[in-house]
Amino acid sequence: MPVDPRGRLCHHPKQSRQGSRAISVRVTILASGSSGNATLVETGSTRLLVDAGLSRRETLRRLAALGIAPEPIDAILVSHEHTDHSTGLAAISSKARCPVFLTEPTHREICRILSEDGGKGVERAEYIEAGTRFTIGDIEVDPFSIPHDAADPVGYALCAAGVKIAIVTDLGYLPQLVKFHLRGADCLILESNHDLEMLKVGPYPWSVKQRVMSRTGHLSNHVVSEFLADPEDFDGRPRHLVLAHLSEQNNTPDLARISAEEALGRRPSDSRFQGELLIASQSAPLGPFLF
Repeated sequence: MPVDPRGRLCHHPKQSRQGSRAISVRVTILASGSSGNATLVETGSTRLLVDAGLSRRETLRRLAALGIAPEPIDAILVSHEHTDHSTGLAAISSKARCPVFLTEPTHREICRILSEDGGKGVERAEYIEAGTRFTIGDIEVDPFSIPHDAADPVGYALCAAGVKIAIVTDLGYLPQLVKFHLRGADCLILESNHDLEMLKVGPYPWSVKQRVMSRTGHLSNHVVSEFLADPEDFDGRPRHLVLAHLSEQNNTPDLARISAEEALGRRPSDSRFQGELLIASQSAPLGPFLF
């Protein structure tokens, strides 16, 4: 597999039927937050849904609102079993008749949850492992382990037509392995879940606050800002940097943005971030981003 100048493993850009233009890549965040997460990644020939935390009806409604046709989905990638990432999984995969790619422990947990709720299971499960790269259509998928209180959670780095998309939410801290997989991303979707002070004085029980702040919980604005400010950790390459999975109780878009902007402003002049900083929402889609 070729390595591009940023150190990324990617396919060579593919040509259109005319042979003159590379196939475009389109990324649309349908929802991101504590109530539901779903991101659509498309090329000229492949459509992947990363997480299915919205109902099938709501997923179709949001696609229609963006003018995106509800064409068949080729596959669904699941990061972990928590319901804000898997609520619509059975219904969407069944209707689309598409395979679901997830780790075996994650599948077991989803089956248990669905069984307890009296729902149907996932019809076509394809097991994956963190660290083992695979391909769906013309998209190369690289799953990697993330620290979260789930059975076997993963983040995803996707490469197609020379474009890299990294999606990582629901993690308690940023180990070096995760930072490695985020490097070279053209589109980086990164959790910035909570403001520490809001969380501390907020309505959650202390046990939940401890979970959120733990190393298997969620990233705070502060942790994300320290990552973004350090040119050795964050390469500043993304054209689109999206702060995602914001808590509605313990964060605000303004707080997340101010924290990130301050951090990006601290970067050395020779490694300035020149992309676009965006905030994903639970209530409305974001995008599409075209490459």
